[in-house]
Amino acid sequence: MRALTGLWRWRRNPLRRATDLAEAWAALVALLLMAVAAPVTGWLVGTAAEDALQRSARQQQHARHLVTATVVRELGGALPEADPEPASARQSRSRVLAYWTGPDGSRRHGPVLADLKSPHRGDRFGLWTDPHGRATGRPLDSATATTHAALAGLGAALLTAALAETARRVTVWRLVRRRYARWDQAWDRAGPDWGKAGTGS
Repeated sequence: MRALTGLWRWRRNPLRRATDLAEAWAALVALLLMAVAAPVTGWLVGTAAEDALQRSARQQQHARHLVTATVVRELGGALPEADPEPASARQSRSRVLAYWTGPDGSRRHGPVLADLKSPHRGDRFGLWTDPHGRATGRPLDSATATTHAALAGLGAALLTAALAETARRVTVWRLVRRRYARWDQAWDRAGPDWGKAGTGS
């Protein structure tokens, strides 16, 4: 990690400039942010995401019901790309016209996705519905919610560390520009007399 390279400027040195000390402070602050703030931020975000996702999973598991649907006929056409299932899962699904009975006893029918590779009339398959019998997606399970929360926490920690390192780099870049500007000013003052005998005596 490049933030550590600035720490050597802490030592006592007669050639140490004010910008060297400022660069060392920037390195130390960035290191502390990466070591402390990033994990704490990741933990806080992950915990908040876990609570929200587990609550959502419980609500979905309570509100969604698995019913048995019957195929009327297969419908042609491509499956929707917006389907949240991975491509491998979409390949084993078919778009069909089906009918089913909702949890409230209502009779429903319509186009749905069936977990059947080659559906035929009369085939049965599981279909998730809301309490009124409308087709809906599979409820979020607890393990998936935990995985998403862990990824959110990890992403937040990495983002915090990246922001700390970016802030350090921007600070160092500005310090280097200031250092070069001072060198230019010093050379401008010394330039007319440079190389002349007896100058400055």
